Amino acid sequence: MRGGDVRTGELFSYVDLEDRVRRDHPLRAIRQIVNDALVLLEREFAALYSPIGRPSIAPEKLLRAMLLQAFYSFALSGF
Repeated sequence: MRGGDVRTGELFSYVDLEDRVRRDHPLRAIRQIVNDALVLLEREFAALYSPIGRPSIAPEKLLRAMLLQAFYSFALSGF
């Protein structure tokens, strides 16, 4: 079963994540583009999961995490 794509700002902190990232940070624009693309893929993701069983981690969350990991690995490698 497919888990929901619920986004929370206070996962492990008392400070909202929105307050930790400056307003003009490039990742904010990238996040909007990624979220728009993931909305378009929602039906395809839903078709891949069984309607019964234990909910999984939402594929949108996994893709966002992988994308962030890739961006930061590029940044740390000097690109």
